[in-house]
Amino acid sequence: MRKAVQQRTLETRARLTEVAQALVTEKGFEALRIDEVVQRAGVAKGTFFAHFNDKDELMDLLIGERINAQLDRMAAAAPPRNAEQLARRLMPLLELMASERYVFDVILRRSGAAAMEEIGPIATTFERMGQVWGPWLATGDFRRDVPVELLVEGLQALVVQTLALHFCALHQHKPMKDRLLPYLRAWLGPFSAGPAPMPL
Repeated sequence: MRKAVQQRTLETRARLTEVAQALVTEKGFEALRIDEVVQRAGVAKGTFFAHFNDKDELMDLLIGERINAQLDRMAAAAPPRNAEQLARRLMPLLELMASERYVFDVILRRSGAAAMEEIGPIATTFERMGQVWGPWLATGDFRRDVPVELLVEGLQALVVQTLALHFCALHQHKPMKDRLLPYLRAWLGPFSAGPAPMPL
């Protein structure tokens, strides 16, 4: 009996997530409404709140899945060798993260930048970025005078800065790639011969 209840719970959560993904595809993330999710899923509103605390928690899951899909594609591709190649490789991820101001706001709130009691899907993707980007930065024509972990953290900060300026009225006229590339060149180069990046 308990297994049947657990299975039904998993199926209900999967159904809610599937319906929410379909609605996001139709209308966007910000336009998603809990009432519409439960109506299309054929469940009571209380059922939604048995699975998710609020809309942000559902968005954490949906956006985290899309970021992970981008990271899967990055991990499967050949490593970039220089700042120009790295900027091109990062652009699909930045375009996803900047697809809506609401998406960027959720990413900031759920990435670990704000104090959170639980580590959710988006925060986990930031850790995964290091697992994908670290080997790139350790083997490409990038600086070698600091630990690769520090290079990754700096790269994440530059991505967030690029996104923040993208949504700033004073700076949004400049394409994201044109803003990101000078940051990458300044932070990751010039390449200096020497030992591999040291561990922290």
